Amino acid sequence: MSEVRTAAERLATAAREKVACAPVRDLIGEAEAYAVQQHTIAARVADGARPVGRKIGLTSTAVRQQLGVDQPDFGVLLDDMAFADGDVLPTHRLLQPRAEAEVAFVLEADLVEGPFDEAAVAAAVGRVHASLEIVDSRIAGWDITFADTVADNASAGLYVLGADAKTLAEVTPKEVAVVLTVNGVERSAGAGVDCMGDPLTALAWLATTAAGLGAPLRAGDVVLSGALGPVVPVQAGDVVEATFTGLGTVRASFGKEES
Repeated sequence: MSEVRTAAERLATAAREKVACAPVRDLIGEAEAYAVQQHTIAARVADGARPVGRKIGLTSTAVRQQLGVDQPDFGVLLDDMAFADGDVLPTHRLLQPRAEAEVAFVLEADLVEGPFDEAAVAAAVGRVHASLEIVDSRIAGWDITFADTVADNASAGLYVLGADAKTLAEVTPKEVAVVLTVNGVERSAGAGVDCMGDPLTALAWLATTAAGLGAPLRAGDVVLSGALGPVVPVQAGDVVEATFTGLGTVRASFGKEES
């Protein structure tokens, strides 16, 4: 456990001092990575943060192959990570931000007892939103392995939900297509099928994994289901907008100055 604490402290110091750190894979293996994440989240909660959901990462086959892993990962969303459509985001809180366009689910029922398949998790979904996730690694140069990113709360940073909400009767997540622009220039494009074949498949994986760890998904949770297209680096002054078929648009800008 000393290695878990040391890894968590390294990541916490990087976040606090806004100076990216060395990878933590010299301290831990994949088996200890979620323990580091849990240590970090517990510390944040002790300081007053409130969990509001989860984010799924590594939903792309290409990215999993790049990192040499055969499964996605997940992190915890906290209340101070959440922003509204059109908000100016606090760039000064971020180290190495990148933007992703994702389908987000808001649950209206608990997902406690499996088995969970796409139909089972769909029945628990209340709302579907367009979303932007701003991923951010505390590890210098994004030099990450699976253990590094899991320990670093799946590289979670901030997220933005689109103002429009749909139901699953109105939109089919795997059929959604998206174009992401930065300052009006297209930088990324993708589709729901690029997220594990179906964002609901990603949600089913998360529900199974979370329940197995004794921390099941609950009504009211926000779930970011994973990137639909390539991740795009962003910086202060940028304006990012993602336009989804069936879900509308979601937009955010990055503040130029600390506030």
